Amino acid sequence: MADAVLALDQGTTSSRAIVFDDQGRAVATAQQDFQQYFPNDGWVEHDLEEIWQTQLAVGQSAYDQAAAKGYRIRTIGVTNQRETSAVWDRQSGKPIARAIVWQDRRTADLCARLRDNGVEAMIRERTGLLLDPYFSASKIAWLLDHIPDARDHARSGQLAFGTIDSFLLSRLTGRHASDVTNASRTSLYNIRKLDWDDDLCRVFNVPRRILPEVLPTVADYGECRAFGSESIPVQAMIGDQQAASIGQGCFAPGMIKATFGTGCFALMNTGNKIAESSDKLLTTIAFGIDGKICYALEGSIFMAGAVVQWLRDGLGVIDDAAQSADYAAQSREEIYFVPAFTGLGAPWWDPAARGAIYGLNRAVTAKDLVRAGLDSIAFQAADLIAIFENDGGAIQELRIDGGMAANDFFVQSLADIIGRPVLRPRGLEATALGAAWCAGHGIDLYGGVEDFARIWTLERRFSPLMEKDERARRIDRWHDAVDRTRSKRS
Repeated sequence: MADAVLALDQGTTSSRAIVFDDQGRAVATAQQDFQQYFPNDGWVEHDLEEIWQTQLAVGQSAYDQAAAKGYRIRTIGVTNQRETSAVWDRQSGKPIARAIVWQDRRTADLCARLRDNGVEAMIRERTGLLLDPYFSASKIAWLLDHIPDARDHARSGQLAFGTIDSFLLSRLTGRHASDVTNASRTSLYNIRKLDWDDDLCRVFNVPRRILPEVLPTVADYGECRAFGSESIPVQAMIGDQQAASIGQGCFAPGMIKATFGTGCFALMNTGNKIAESSDKLLTTIAFGIDGKICYALEGSIFMAGAVVQWLRDGLGVIDDAAQSADYAAQSREEIYFVPAFTGLGAPWWDPAARGAIYGLNRAVTAKDLVRAGLDSIAFQAADLIAIFENDGGAIQELRIDGGMAANDFFVQSLADIIGRPVLRPRGLEATALGAAWCAGHGIDLYGGVEDFARIWTLERRFSPLMEKDERARRIDRWHDAVDRTRSKRS
């Protein structure tokens, strides 16, 4: 049987599994959506048991499909939505509550109090992150403070914390571990010393004993018996955006990719250098492979594909995501939509901002709203590109992936608004492919970095068509809308 790798891709709105052959080609895939919970304004939660069951189901489906085609799964790579925080009982494996999702803003007041206490500079220096509800530490503190007896049980060692990779691993192999990329997103991990930071644990009042062991991205994470009759080694775990960067072949310093999934996340490789942003980009770990740590700058947008999901499920103005392109192409009125449903990410980092639509008149239709929704994602990306250039140098082109990359109208709009060519690869499964390469690298299935980088092939190049003056006018109007939306104006 031919060798293959199973990538488990646990995302914000769905669980996926893809099997890749030894040339990085997808040979089997399965996907299941799961429910989103919004119990209060700014709160977002996931049912961890539902995440596990959907991931188990799609993993088995992809495994069976591959086996039927003559492939043998040699190893497993796990990639996951980051920052989403889970706490469970070590003995029973049962979660103490729903997971608090990365989009959740319930800990904004806690972060504000800590900022007033003057600890933000230390957090920034040691973790590369801002003091924001986005990251895991304040979410852990909230769970320990609000679930009965949780803090006492945490101190006694009864409970375990993990991001979604760690939770899945506990079910797959029974091990309590995470990798450096996910650990670097918690606000508790010192990216300079490569260890949990006791001072930060005290700041957030998180007992160190609930934290997972941190391993390199490519490492021995244990044996999995969840799929098929034989045990399969889990050889890699990596946060989804870092995985997508690998899947896009961004191994060289200065290379940048943007993934348009539920949110949009852009990463620029900075090599072995910890690059510090002057304009609120994050410094994070890109991967830990072959004994080396690679760093990156990152910009985060909270609402990208989630905007289209809201237009479909929340408003019902489109029947499916593909229809958004047809509707947007028929738009005639220019309106501006700021999708700050759970605050604004980079470069604003305003957790109290809320969404708004500007420029409405009686001629506006659902088609104009859809167009404004797609454009809002491109405008946010343009803001990211501007600050990346301030911190990391000129950007000549942007590699993209994620579900929205399949939308030709959106990608052309993106090229027009950022004013640079946008490159779409032949395969859009960069996140799963990156996890698969890491796992395959762990068993010497794939070649080195240079060999893998050559797998990347261009499907289409989108060049900007919008005139420079028109681009500047529209970006100015976008910024005016953002300024009106931000909490400081309320």
